Amino acid sequence: MTSRFELANAIRALAMDAVQKANSGHPGMPMGMADIAEVLWNDVLNHNPADPNWFNRDRFVVSNGHGSMLLYALLHLSGYDLPIGELQNFRQLHSKTPGHPEYGMTPGVETTTGPLGQGIAMAVGMAIAEANLAAKYNRDGLPLVDHRTYVFAGDGCLMEGISHEACSLAGALGLGKLVVFYDDNNISIDGEVHGWFRDDTPARFEAYGWQVVRNVNGHDAKEIQLALDTARKSSDRPTLVCCKTIIGFGSPAKQGKESSHGAPLGAEEIAKTREQLGWKYGPFEIPAEVYAAYDARAKGAAKQQAWNGVFDAYAKQFPAEAAEFQRRIQGALPADWRGFADALIAEQAKADKPNATRKSSKAVIEALAAKLPELFGGSADLSESNGTDFKGHVSLRHGSLGGNYVNYGVREFAMSAAMNGQYLHGGLRPFGGTFLVFSDYARNALRLSALMKLGVIYVYTHDSVALGEDGPTHQPVEHLATLRLIPNVQLWRPADAFETAVAWTAALEHQTGPSLLILTRQNLPPQAHAGDHAALAARGGYVLWEPAEAPQAVILATGSEVPLAVDAAKALAAKGKPVRVVSLPCVERFLAQDADYRKAVLPDGLKRLAVEAGVSHYWRGLADAVLGIDSFGESAPMAAVLKHFGFTVENVEARVLSLLA
Repeated sequence: MTSRFELANAIRALAMDAVQKANSGHPGMPMGMADIAEVLWNDVLNHNPADPNWFNRDRFVVSNGHGSMLLYALLHLSGYDLPIGELQNFRQLHSKTPGHPEYGMTPGVETTTGPLGQGIAMAVGMAIAEANLAAKYNRDGLPLVDHRTYVFAGDGCLMEGISHEACSLAGALGLGKLVVFYDDNNISIDGEVHGWFRDDTPARFEAYGWQVVRNVNGHDAKEIQLALDTARKSSDRPTLVCCKTIIGFGSPAKQGKESSHGAPLGAEEIAKTREQLGWKYGPFEIPAEVYAAYDARAKGAAKQQAWNGVFDAYAKQFPAEAAEFQRRIQGALPADWRGFADALIAEQAKADKPNATRKSSKAVIEALAAKLPELFGGSADLSESNGTDFKGHVSLRHGSLGGNYVNYGVREFAMSAAMNGQYLHGGLRPFGGTFLVFSDYARNALRLSALMKLGVIYVYTHDSVALGEDGPTHQPVEHLATLRLIPNVQLWRPADAFETAVAWTAALEHQTGPSLLILTRQNLPPQAHAGDHAALAARGGYVLWEPAEAPQAVILATGSEVPLAVDAAKALAAKGKPVRVVSLPCVERFLAQDADYRKAVLPDGLKRLAVEAGVSHYWRGLADAVLGIDSFGESAPMAAVLKHFGFTVENVEARVLSLLA
């Protein structure tokens, strides 16, 4: 019988061989956590290599994603579609084994990790989703949703501020099916961490409300098994398993040292490591008995088949709930969605009074929440200000996790990462709110939303210098432009209730990247909309106002500057200078349209003035001139600030006349 030590050594060998062949990578973590991984995957983890997307699988997240070869070795050994050739092609172009795990590229990889700490935070989101769906759908004797989320994390993950945000929230909510293995090896890139990381980590997590299993020998299978048993008995507290490990375990010259962290061991040292570990096999050579011990295909198929039986019994007793559950985990909108969305937009087009788009958004969310049980909201302690606290929302609380809203507290980064985890888990369509200026706190999680092409919805309110007296610390100016530069992002900045409804429905239909809804605090007047405006606005840009005579110029505007553009165009028309107004609620969508449509909206030969209360650089390629703000804001009443920066009808008129001169 193959020993557990030899099974763990298979992970170590594959990791050091792949890193050596690539001449790049991180062998230390896989070699140090191999024993923990072997016990977890062979004794505990519920998964089916033949169907990586089986819904009731346990989720496994490598938050310290630089140790990706540990994950690839496990996937290969247990029977996923990841042949040895892919491990030999580690870190090479178009391989299924990139330097850090990437969602959608490798079967069995649950999420993209590498930016330290975010894996833990996304796992918190996964655990929230599991608990929420279990509370919603499970019935006595029919545990439709019943799985755990396991995380590997190192010192670096726990130093990152996001780990504090996310783990504090996990303790407050009592996410009992979340288990984190802390790779306590006392090493980071700069060396032994005692000089800069002296936290009493177990006490910190106990203070969060976690169950903590201390001082586990991370190289002793029996101790790891006992720790897992303890973790799995917890029902209302997440568990931190503190494992004492040796980075680069087995390397005579480099184990326990930072030199094993992020560089190949070298051919000579690998040979000595093989000898010290008693590993008799050559590079990428795994004996049949090791493969047999790891192979999880039969066991996984049996577990999935048993779950299918539970689902069939559930569907017979609760057919409506089963159908809704299936639709939700497939990420599909209801069959009658389009008719509902059109009616919602038409209703918002009837608005006849000025309103802040954050308030229009709240009205839309309330209608959507009644239609879409998967809509799952939240805010970083700004619920009322963001308008995300829709009528009928039910906040999650410790012991009561079946609601549809999370009070994230002042944790913008953790909120955004948790939403990524919720979306990845499936069954929820998360959205979360904060002020636009605080999107900076969340930028790296938003970047991962875009990198993974997740249909997460971000609600960013208080969107410009019109915020007024709160001053430049709270007035975003560069944010619109920089957010638009992130690949796969669709940024919507609606001008009224009608465009807000278009933006929301478009965001829900868009599932290949995040959608950002940029909303005002101040009231905006409703615009006059024609019958085809809904379809045209959904294309990202359209002719909102056309003069009676052939236009001589075009004003492009977004959001709160659209009413200003229309007023200026009307004033110019009265002076014999007909000007078209184009509203561009989503520039990314507009630029993705065919050339004929773009030219019909923005004809060649007409001078263009772009008007947006943000930095001007973004618009230089679309317009001949820009009325923007290329400095930080000012603290003063809104009208005074806008006038100071030239956002007046008179100034827009003057800019257009200058173009026509």
